[in-house]
Amino acid sequence: MAGTRQQIAGNVDNGAEGATRLPAHEVIYRQLRDMVLFGDLTPGEPVTIKGLADRLGAGMTPVREAIRRLTAEGALDFQGNRRVCVPILGADGISEITLARQWVDPHLALRATEHAGLEDMTELAEIDATLDAAIARGDLRAYLEQNYRFHRRLYELARSPILADLAQGLWLRFGPSLRVVCGRMGTQNLPDRHKDMLDAMRARDAEAAARAIREDVIQGMEQVRRSLADPGVSA
Repeated sequence: MAGTRQQIAGNVDNGAEGATRLPAHEVIYRQLRDMVLFGDLTPGEPVTIKGLADRLGAGMTPVREAIRRLTAEGALDFQGNRRVCVPILGADGISEITLARQWVDPHLALRATEHAGLEDMTELAEIDATLDAAIARGDLRAYLEQNYRFHRRLYELARSPILADLAQGLWLRFGPSLRVVCGRMGTQNLPDRHKDMLDAMRARDAEAAARAIREDVIQGMEQVRRSLADPGVSA
């Protein structure tokens, strides 16, 4: 994909994390992770390790290390003959991810509500506004990035690093399929419960915030399930 390297160079990890210079192997890992997360690699389509190195403008050694880490995280599968692919998400996998997210995300939302200050809520609202703008102009890539950024910031505010790692690991498993689903449905058919959650956070109603994000998770994962079960589904 032309321009992939440039797109990834300005990805959603640039910010507080980008304030400190990262080792080269970590930069390559994050770039390849974002290629998986935002659907630059199509589920089930094999790619060569050399091809990935060329796309990333990187040496083979850091790319192999990034592949090793992402394989351990369940985001990539080795195919043999120096090829890897993003796993195809099946019905059983969707059910497991939905079950896990229904517990993890609401708990993180509850804790984030307890810890977030006014500036944090303003930041979340600004991210959500950017997400809305992406939906309005039909910008799929920007939607995927800002939706992930919203949830990731929520996880950070929860101050629960172990649970946050679990939640972000789940994103690596369903993110590529979300790109496929959104490509079929279009951005106009992508409702969320972010504003309900933000209203609850402002009211310091942690339970309501948890309920809103649970509904957001169920709604999103149900769209993934329906679309992958029937490619003709458009709403």
